Amino acid sequence: MALAGAGLWPGRALAHASEGGFVLLLPTGLYTAGGGTTVLVTVLLLFWLPARWARGMFRPWRAGAGGSAPGATAPPPGYFRPDDRGADDRGADDRGAWVSWAVLCGLGWAVWAGVRGPQDPVENPLSLLVWTGIWIFLVALSGLLGDPWRLSPFRGPVALLGRRALLRYPERLGEGPGLVAFLAFAAVLLVDVAPADPDRLAGMVLAYGAWVLAGGVLFGPVWITRGAGIGMLLGLYARLSPVWRGGLGLPGWGVLAMGVPGWSGALFCLAALGVGSFDGLNETFRWLGWIGINPLEFSGRSAVVGPNALGLAASCLLLPMVFGAAILVGDRLAGARAPGLAFRTLAPAVLPIAFGYHLAHYATAALVQGQYALHVLSDLFGGPEVVVTTGYLQTRDSVRVIWLAQAAAVVGGHVLALLLSHALALRLHGDHRRAVLSQLPLALFMVLYTLFGLWLLASPRGS
Repeated sequence: MALAGAGLWPGRALAHASEGGFVLLLPTGLYTAGGGTTVLVTVLLLFWLPARWARGMFRPWRAGAGGSAPGATAPPPGYFRPDDRGADDRGADDRGAWVSWAVLCGLGWAVWAGVRGPQDPVENPLSLLVWTGIWIFLVALSGLLGDPWRLSPFRGPVALLGRRALLRYPERLGEGPGLVAFLAFAAVLLVDVAPADPDRLAGMVLAYGAWVLAGGVLFGPVWITRGAGIGMLLGLYARLSPVWRGGLGLPGWGVLAMGVPGWSGALFCLAALGVGSFDGLNETFRWLGWIGINPLEFSGRSAVVGPNALGLAASCLLLPMVFGAAILVGDRLAGARAPGLAFRTLAPAVLPIAFGYHLAHYATAALVQGQYALHVLSDLFGGPEVVVTTGYLQTRDSVRVIWLAQAAAVVGGHVLALLLSHALALRLHGDHRRAVLSQLPLALFMVLYTLFGLWLLASPRGS
């Protein structure tokens, strides 16, 4: 009777449709434990790694440059090195200027299609361009292959309009305007009622274009690296690519090639991680339960506008606080007294975590939305019919492959973040022992964040 009563006692059951149901059948607990162990072992190996090897693992190679690139030595202070800023400011003077103008014409046509074309987001070119072409695929290409956004639609016009800038950019603002623009984009992505609605999205794209062009008229081409939030994010992720600015090295060597960011630049890096984390959390059963929404009777985004706005703000505020606490404790363990400098120096180390989770979170969307994008492109250019299929999401074996690829992206991002953090700490402290001591709290933070990221992947979702 006791056993029968225990069997009939109500308990919690997790369920999810499509590929989420297969994920719940996978041994995700074992995979999560394995991923966390991998990151922990990386931490231990770094502590035993000889200082000479640790200093040289991000040394890049340039063809015809004796095998060494500028990133191998300590850069001067400033978020961008002087050569980077000069390259960005040239804008329309380089051979790629006409490509920038051509891309602008294409973007203008997409905006027109957003207003006049079909209002179904999976059939409208503007919705597919922004949320699939740029936010999913272009971000991924930036971190894997380099910086395609250097030929952005705004670079050529800003260089032309800003040749006689009205004002000198106040350096005390740092990357603050770009941070504001990126957070506004995140609010559209996670809080707006209908971010994929083509007509609505057209107005948002025009508003962002006006922001970038107006800043270019006022401050000149430097605005591209200070106020164009999306372009700045892509530029940061491009530094994670093994191939960057003509050099080749361990992924992430471009991060070490930039100087110590200012406060706004450091917060920009952490905001990228905070936005990505909440992008995954806000869809889970756990989050919907916290805010009092039944995930099985989800009534639409209008019901979660307020909670999502608060959640996004909390993520972007709490993450720097936790990160700062880890930095402060590590600074004290190392016997240093410059936690502010340590915070700014080590903040870019979180970029691989943010990028890895972006790849993982949007992997399934890329497989599905990419087909819709190919379908629209094929129709535009008179190509063959593209049939959109999701059959691969209905079998356990294919879902397992997708989930393991997602988990590998999360764990790989954390491992690379640990390597970057250690290299940056060596540069900051100049001593291997002090660098190791300073990394202990931050390493714990990254191990726990690995477990959090893998939990997000495995959690059932309600929207």
